[in-house]
Amino acid sequence: MRPVHKAAVAAVGLLATLYALTAQGAQITPTADHPAALDRYYDQHPAWHRCGSSGQYPASFQCATVTVPLDYAHPRGRTSTLAISRLRTSVPGKRHGVLLSNPGGPGDLALGDPITMKDALAKSVRDRYDLVGFDPRGLGASSPLRCGLTQDEASPDLHPYRAATFAKDTARARDTAARCIARERARLPYITTRDTARDMDVIRAVLGQKKISYLGWSYGTYLGAVYTQLFPGHSDRIVLDSAVDPNRFGRHTNLAMATGAEPAFREWSRLIARRDHTYRLGDTPAKVRAAFWQQVARADRAPIRYRGSDEAHQGAAVTGDDIRDWLRADFFNAPYQAARELADLRTSPTTRPDPASTGGTADPVDDNAVALNLAIMCGDNSASWPRDPARYRLDAVRDKARNPIYGDFTANITPCAFWPKGSEPATRVDNTVGALVVQNQWDSQTPLSEGLAMHHALHGSRLVQVHGGRGHVVYGMPGAPACVTRTVNAYLTTGRLPVHDVSCRS
Repeated sequence: MRPVHKAAVAAVGLLATLYALTAQGAQITPTADHPAALDRYYDQHPAWHRCGSSGQYPASFQCATVTVPLDYAHPRGRTSTLAISRLRTSVPGKRHGVLLSNPGGPGDLALGDPITMKDALAKSVRDRYDLVGFDPRGLGASSPLRCGLTQDEASPDLHPYRAATFAKDTARARDTAARCIARERARLPYITTRDTARDMDVIRAVLGQKKISYLGWSYGTYLGAVYTQLFPGHSDRIVLDSAVDPNRFGRHTNLAMATGAEPAFREWSRLIARRDHTYRLGDTPAKVRAAFWQQVARADRAPIRYRGSDEAHQGAAVTGDDIRDWLRADFFNAPYQAARELADLRTSPTTRPDPASTGGTADPVDDNAVALNLAIMCGDNSASWPRDPARYRLDAVRDKARNPIYGDFTANITPCAFWPKGSEPATRVDNTVGALVVQNQWDSQTPLSEGLAMHHALHGSRLVQVHGGRGHVVYGMPGAPACVTRTVNAYLTTGRLPVHDVSCRS
């Protein structure tokens, strides 16, 4: 695939050259706000209208669409539509600007974020910002990407490595990638975090703002970091909650979940051992862990028919792989619920799999979120994904031994092994933009090591670490430590970062 930036130099001259350098991480100059060829996008005046039907949302919640180039290096070519929203909550005399947000994924809808955030943010913050949401390019109401996948192909879950099924897993991954390429070949190279960040800068301009403030969670932290790299002069107050390592995004993002699961599992076992009188899983951490692995081994021999307190899994035939995948998330987001579910499994009967069950169907499904997730995860840093299936086999065996909870899930083959190379190199995040990085100690989705890497990549940032904090996502969640809420609110309200990193207690 030819380099898009080389084409841009010939197409739009010097200003496009400046823009191309910006895309590679160079800081934009004060006199080069954007290439002149992008004027028609930056100078748009969106037609705002009430979101939803009358009475569904308050009249102050407005929606609009803006047009962006599919390929920023060829702005006179094909375009894409972005759905944006705003909720004017700022108070005259206190207003600072706009606050954009992204909840993560990649693949989580964000057009409705202003309504959700209005209830989660303190009045002192709402008074200073109009809240702005948008579905990223390729998602939801923003020219959605679709691959035409079946229900089985569109399963978003990672699959554990098994020698007996690896050939089938490989064929499934290859077919999924081929289906997406056949249907969306022209757009896939431009469904990237970098292009979404460029879209954010267009949104900034059409809203009449010199800078934007931003609140991102999980994958949204990577999007925010990429924006600071491409547009440091337009980055205002940036909060990145439950961060990923911005310079190892791609396969490493998956692998980090396995390395984060092990210490969090040990911490969970210590927590539950202190409550043996309630859950009867063991009065020492070692006994609790043994109880977990006993049920995994039992379900590996024959599925367990779950009977217990979790209605979502009531009656399900649960395998050992299911237990590791299902309870892994609950260990950290809902530790006592996980203990109850494990106790329920101990008293649930074994069963036999239904021979008539195929585990999926060939019927097409709405695969927009899955297609978008694949485009971002596979395309943003395509060099991070090995092309030889044998590499995944070796890595999965090794990682299962190192990280028994989830290593064979995250190291197994995915469609990314067969994905086309991205249109650009991965963004290198290395700047001095001020930001606040918020991180729980026992987050298994984005482990503490990931948050530390984000903090180090953004040299002007401060870290807010929650010692003893469990679960994924902190700020704005029920039960968030007052220390976190107070620190983030103060930054968003005043723009002043803490003098030093902040240590909070769960």
